[in-house]
Amino acid sequence: MHRAFSKHLSWIMAAGVAAVIAVAPTRPAFADAAFRRWINDFQSVAANQGVNPSVYKAAFAGVSDPDPDVIAKARFQPEFQDTVWDYLDNRVNEESIAKGQAMRREWKPWLDRIERAYGVDRDILLAIWSMESNYGRILKRDDVMKSIPRSLATLAYADRKRSKFARQQLVAALKIVQAGHVAPSGLTGSWAGAMGHTQFIPTSYRAFAVDMDGDGHPNIWTSVPDALASAANLLKKNGWQTGRTWGYEVFVPSEATAAKYRRANKTIGEWAKLGFRRANGRDFPFASDRANLVLPAGPGGPAFLMTKNFFVLKRYNNADKYALAVGHLADQIGGYGPLFAEWPRGYTPLSVKERYELQKRLSQSGHYDGKIDGKIGSGSKAAIFAYQREEGMAADGNASKALLESLRGD
Repeated sequence: MHRAFSKHLSWIMAAGVAAVIAVAPTRPAFADAAFRRWINDFQSVAANQGVNPSVYKAAFAGVSDPDPDVIAKARFQPEFQDTVWDYLDNRVNEESIAKGQAMRREWKPWLDRIERAYGVDRDILLAIWSMESNYGRILKRDDVMKSIPRSLATLAYADRKRSKFARQQLVAALKIVQAGHVAPSGLTGSWAGAMGHTQFIPTSYRAFAVDMDGDGHPNIWTSVPDALASAANLLKKNGWQTGRTWGYEVFVPSEATAAKYRRANKTIGEWAKLGFRRANGRDFPFASDRANLVLPAGPGGPAFLMTKNFFVLKRYNNADKYALAVGHLADQIGGYGPLFAEWPRGYTPLSVKERYELQKRLSQSGHYDGKIDGKIGSGSKAAIFAYQREEGMAADGNASKALLESLRGD
């Protein structure tokens, strides 16, 4: 899910309450009729932009009502609500690293070709694949995959003052069908219109998708080579620097220095002269490269000198947490260790195996009815809060060792 979409997350979130009212189940007849009229009216808009009426009708065959799940999901975005350590725990862990290393071996011949063609490090592409679709696993989930025309029409219809993005993406999606790259039935994706293994929105598909496997179609839905090469092409065209890292974890000389230079842009050599050192003890390469000091959790947590490639990753999704997670996961897939500094959590975190156990025990105690997936999202946190309040514990919502020990005791 990349920058063109993430720029619009704020308006989607802001529109949440009004949008829910617009599609509220207490007024289904009114909402459905109005939605059908919107679809009928938008056909002429699409036609004026070159969409064939037969393509439009095929794409909306069987679509008669807005998707309330689209609005519900638009109201919560982890990039903006999770702490940085919660965000990374769910995405950079033993499970995602091991799977990435397995995919590295399985797709090595294609990754070799993609690296040669685009100059983007394979581990970065594997990390994006993990972040965007869990290495393609979500594409098999009926509870996640949705009709792109219905999802985008729902967003465009639900908040008419802010519908430009969704309308633009809808026309682009219909043109993808019209070009013969995917059948209407195959035009599926996330609630916000992101598609395929690497979750391209329709306009980015049209701008960056490539046919790596040579079958005549940029097929990001079922062709892993096409999807990874398309992600590489997006990064390359946005300025990816071959042979350079995304950033360095560093030790800062003092909190005062960190506060003074936070977000400052200097050469690596200038940072070194100020007393900044790599956390792994090695020397900085490329002293003339420029970098920004980024403190994702403030002065009490890990510090990084972020190079240009970090900001290129934000062209994919304009959130520091996202770019950090991609870079950190890529490093670990490639064999590097975890971060040296600890996040200022205030509690002892759980392993992936323990998070599965936590969810199972919360489910057994009647507090949790969501998916047992080891990811501590909004549903898991709500269950944790409820359990902590019942047990008289500090209600902080944290998936901690202390919490799991309490559940084991029960």
